[in-house]
Amino acid sequence: MIAIRKELSKDIAAREALLDLSFGGARFAKTAERLREGRLPAAAYTAVAESRLVGTARLWHVSAGPGRPALLLGPLAVHLDFRCRGIGARLMRRALHDAARAGHGAVLLVGDASYYSRFGFSHEKTGALWLPGAFDPARLLGHELAAGALDGALGLINPAGRPVPVAAGSELARAA
Repeated sequence: MIAIRKELSKDIAAREALLDLSFGGARFAKTAERLREGRLPAAAYTAVAESRLVGTARLWHVSAGPGRPALLLGPLAVHLDFRCRGIGARLMRRALHDAARAGHGAVLLVGDASYYSRFGFSHEKTGALWLPGAFDPARLLGHELAAGALDGALGLINPAGRPVPVAAGSELARAA
């Protein structure tokens, strides 16, 4: 049985190993990573099978142009041995459900429209948005959780939300 639950701190190493397996080291070079680095996720979910982390999905606070809060979904990954079992879909539905319940208006992502359209994502309202780096505009997708949340969205998508806390005395704190 697969359980979908919120990510726990004990999941971090397994999540990172899954993302390395799924996307390789190139995942850190992706444009969407610029929106995640140095930030805490708005929400994070894991799929667990017999105490083994087999899937992950995370949401991040962003602005979809000036003064327009949204969430960015990603990365979404399922272990190779557990694909084609609906785990990715269950992670997506949980993330979207929780985001709507929390009052968020829209979720953005960079991905294949052929996969994500079944969850309500399209590039219909993302044409006037852009990312901080190279990206394929056809892969920038949006899903409104509240009607009209992306109407007129225009501009650069920027990171928002809470930065990762830096411990006093750490190398990062000394560099700041």
